[in-house]
Amino acid sequence: MGVDLKKLPWELIEEILSRVPPKSLVRFRTVSKQWNALFDDKTFMNHHRMTFRFILATESMVYSVSIDPVIVNPWLGHSRWIEPSLKHSGMQFEGIGYDNKNYKIAASSPRNKDDLWTIYDFASDVDDDDWVYVESVVSLNGTLYWVCSHDETVPLCYHIRKFDFSSGLFIRFCDLPCGRNHNSSDALVLRVFRGDRFSLLKQCMVTKKIEIWVTVNKINHEDGDDVVWMNFMTFSSPNLPDLVDTVTYTDPSYFIEDKRLVVCSWDNTGYAWIYILGDNKLISKNRIDCVVDPWPLHCTFVPSLVPVPARCRREERAELHV
Repeated sequence: MGVDLKKLPWELIEEILSRVPPKSLVRFRTVSKQWNALFDDKTFMNHHRMTFRFILATESMVYSVSIDPVIVNPWLGHSRWIEPSLKHSGMQFEGIGYDNKNYKIAASSPRNKDDLWTIYDFASDVDDDDWVYVESVVSLNGTLYWVCSHDETVPLCYHIRKFDFSSGLFIRFCDLPCGRNHNSSDALVLRVFRGDRFSLLKQCMVTKKIEIWVTVNKINHEDGDDVVWMNFMTFSSPNLPDLVDTVTYTDPSYFIEDKRLVVCSWDNTGYAWIYILGDNKLISKNRIDCVVDPWPLHCTFVPSLVPVPARCRREERAELHV
């Protein structure tokens, strides 16, 4: 028996639609003007309940991996190619953010001790440069945040810096609750928690102990003085996996789902693994055998309703200053 949508409260319709996969929502835009407007509403986008996944990129393919794990294609097929200039050899993607005008992408190119920080305007291909060292970058509400340390202090003082696309400024934001015990060998990975807070994964390379820290309150991007951290999870049981391979020392990707920690990382032979941890133990581990290329790139992926902006015509390109 069908349901008369006109008799349902609008709040209930929003709740139902918040649980529908993005690929279906794209088709539902034609149902009504009200539905079409809802899918462009930032509040609905932020509260749309979607499953975390991992993206694995090999030399030949891009995969979306659920924690079952099942290999599937990403839900939305929007794409946008940005051509780096010749001066940006070895360009590495750092993160996507936005200001009040447009989406932007940050990338880095190695230059001696520091990286060349490059900002690309999605709609125009305009880019500009600055110099900064970055690692473990996350995007929250259009602002990029990353882990930093002071080389001149012993022990090293770890903190978070931010880059605001609107102001074009690099600013120290807040301190981290912990640092590395063994220089660059330990995992220290910053991520977004529950949509508006930070989480931090640390694994000691020697003991294999894993700690998850989260911020108590939602992040106010204008002021990091009130950021308070709490220990959310600790795993110290035997036989924990090495989340940082000893060949490349590449950080793992991870997300937190309820009381479980889900991690994607390589082993020392280049195979990608999905680990699920809970109740202070390793619950399961699965090797992604169908990804034949070794050492695939990987990152945390949350399916999004936000479309990738189309390229402007050359005469409509906007200037971008960093």
